[in-house]
Amino acid sequence: MVVHADDMVLEFLANGFEEIEALTPVDVLRRAGIEVKTVSLNDTDLVHGAHGIEVHADITASDLGDNIAPDMVILPGGMPGASNLDGSPVVDSYLKKMSSCGGYIAAICAAPMVLGRRGLLSGRNAVCYPGFEKELRGARISEKKVVVDDKVITAAGMGVALEFALTLVRVLKGEEASEAIRASVIAK
Repeated sequence: MVVHADDMVLEFLANGFEEIEALTPVDVLRRAGIEVKTVSLNDTDLVHGAHGIEVHADITASDLGDNIAPDMVILPGGMPGASNLDGSPVVDSYLKKMSSCGGYIAAICAAPMVLGRRGLLSGRNAVCYPGFEKELRGARISEKKVVVDDKVITAAGMGVALEFALTLVRVLKGEEASEAIRASVIAK
């Protein structure tokens, strides 16, 4: 039996992740009172970003239980981070779980390719970092910087990391919570 965890988000970190795309959503979601766990796909909690920033994840993939479905899974981009996410059986398992449980799936920059390669964008509006569009199999490529299509949220890249994060707050906590954070960080 899968237990749905209210107000819980998992963000998967693989070596080569884009630091701003990973840390901005964690910061903004935590400001909104949402529990976020960063999950290392390595054997240890230490994950190396694409630009030399090392992050100690909250937990490792081996710490995850099989019976918990978070409200949302986030995949940050960056290379080779997105490719490492794509090759992870843990990420694959959680994407399947989120699809079957109706949870949110969010991906930014190159990471929407992970969704596209699994058919999760088929018939949906989506966006990614320029040059990865061919990987968004079956998607309608949007000109927007952040796209919400039902329970799938995609974003174009590092330059929209804050807007992506505020969108994640909006879908989980509502417009008022998102706008309160936008105002508090002077993003108007």
